Amino acid sequence: MPKTTTMRLLELIVYKEDIKNVLTYLGKLGEFQFQDDKMESSGSNSDLEMFDRLENVRVALDIDGLTSFREEIKLPEEKDAKDAEKFIAQVDSLHEKELHAQDDLKRVSEAYTEAMAFGNLQVPYSQLESLTFLTLRIGKIPPEKFDELKFALGQRVVLVKLGNDNSRVMVACPKKNRFFADAELKKVGFVEIEISKDFKGIPEDVLSRLSSEKKSVESVLSEIQQERKNFAETHKDLLYHLLQVYSAGSQINSVKNSLESTDYVYRLTGWLPAYRIKDFIKDVDKMTEGRTGIRDFLPSEVPSVVSGSEKVPVHLKHGKILQNFERMIFSYGSPLYGTIDPTPFVAIFFTLLFGIMFGDAGQGLVFLIIGILMTKKIIKLGGWEKFNIIFIAIGISSTIMGILTGEFFANGEILRPLSRFITGLFGTPRDEILPMMPSSDPASIKRMFLFFGFTVGVGFIINTTGLIVNIINQFSLRRLGKALFGKTGLSGAIFFWYVIAFALRIAIFHHVPNVIDWIIIAGTLLLTAFCEPLERVVEHESPVFENGVFAAVIGALVEVIEVFSSYLSNTVSFLRVGAFALAHAVLGYIIEMLVETTPSVGGLLVCIIGNAIVVVLEGMIVCIQVVRLQYYEFFSKFFTETGREFNPFSIVYGGKKK
Repeated sequence: MPKTTTMRLLELIVYKEDIKNVLTYLGKLGEFQFQDDKMESSGSNSDLEMFDRLENVRVALDIDGLTSFREEIKLPEEKDAKDAEKFIAQVDSLHEKELHAQDDLKRVSEAYTEAMAFGNLQVPYSQLESLTFLTLRIGKIPPEKFDELKFALGQRVVLVKLGNDNSRVMVACPKKNRFFADAELKKVGFVEIEISKDFKGIPEDVLSRLSSEKKSVESVLSEIQQERKNFAETHKDLLYHLLQVYSAGSQINSVKNSLESTDYVYRLTGWLPAYRIKDFIKDVDKMTEGRTGIRDFLPSEVPSVVSGSEKVPVHLKHGKILQNFERMIFSYGSPLYGTIDPTPFVAIFFTLLFGIMFGDAGQGLVFLIIGILMTKKIIKLGGWEKFNIIFIAIGISSTIMGILTGEFFANGEILRPLSRFITGLFGTPRDEILPMMPSSDPASIKRMFLFFGFTVGVGFIINTTGLIVNIINQFSLRRLGKALFGKTGLSGAIFFWYVIAFALRIAIFHHVPNVIDWIIIAGTLLLTAFCEPLERVVEHESPVFENGVFAAVIGALVEVIEVFSSYLSNTVSFLRVGAFALAHAVLGYIIEMLVETTPSVGGLLVCIIGNAIVVVLEGMIVCIQVVRLQYYEFFSKFFTETGREFNPFSIVYGGKKK
């Protein structure tokens, strides 16, 4: 049986001039896990600071963010640093211009809005200042003082020319700024123009000038915004390049700052799959021209592993098909290092159980097509693309089961010719190879019970596989006591197997129980019940009865109840597989009846909607049930202790830690 990947601990002594190249190589390799995977970075990280600045620039330019590296992973060079500083300075300049234009527009718009609000106010002009938040000053200044006044008033006051020269002006500002405006006007010799006391409303010329000023500022702001968009489009590739090199550099610096070091060298230790050792040493030696010292250790040579304070990381090496099923393993827990890799069994059992419970050739083809389209990257389903092989697998199994049951999108007529052809090769042609719909026919009831018996048989195989995996694992870990005794040990397995065989002999062959049967059942049950003291005997631990004989007896009685209840529930649980298969057939039958009783167009809609609901909702329910059966009936047999998942250092875009 396949086991977890063999690992080695490496110790590297790297010169300071080589450390960044070595760490970059490790990050690209993605198969080296630092021995202390909780190292904390110390010291400054200039590359991380630059990456954050570039990210702020990206947001300011409204450029889409990256999710992964688009070019070869490289570290920032001196030219990149100069380009980054120049780029950021250009964007800052653009941003500052845009902010000034926005402030100007806000100021002018407020003044114009205030003026418009009182443009038609039928009160004397002389009373406007006491009625609004707007202060207006209309008068004359020396023409040569216009630019000086405009600079002095700044963004807090609107200055508008009222004639063709710079001699007549209007000043508009919020009342809170009127003292400031009056002071600056006085400095340039402002002389207020007398406005008729009977004049009512805001002068039309004033409104016109304010409107013109507003449009002018809007035009300037629009030009600046267009300039920003053009700049973003023409410099997008440069920004992406800088973001990528500084993302990589920030991660390398973070790891480097967490390593042990002297004035001349760095020391780093970590775990690497054994099959990588030869090429790894060759690559590092070539990269550093033989300056790096490398030593490798077996797990049994690592003191922390021997003492039990450290667990060897568990790496599972698979092809593309089995990789899809790995997350089911690690979502439950990591196997112990050196034990059997359960992924192949999970792949087989998951695919088989799903197909049995979801038997429809048409609906199965939907999963198959979705899986193929995800593989080709034609469709994306919010991260589910990584399970594309699982979709293909369950699509194939569901399609096969659908051919056996004669269902195609809940229709029992379409596959009937195929079913009659296949069954005709072996005898009398039948409409379905494996009829699922129950009826009052005794033969139908018998087939249904046989099918439920088949699903229980599948459960027996899955339970047995879990027991065998656990027994082999315990022997591999040299835990002789756990391998021989206990509910999931050899004694418990023999009890389970013999009871099943005993029951089948009575039911099928009408076997009469004899003394040997009871001896074997009682003996294995006794060894299982007193597993704890027996384990201590085998492991040469004392005292044998750690908490006394009476406590051991009570514990044995509890263990007996646990053995009977767990094995019974583990076996009966698989009746749900048959129940879901039957429920799926009934749902298909209901949809078919609704289609037949609905007019043509309505029938088509019922068919489409009904099948869509079954594919989505029942597909999810069946998936949950299959995962549950795997977790509670299969994993529970050998996942008595979890290991440490392999979590190698890898340079990932945007990552800020190893």
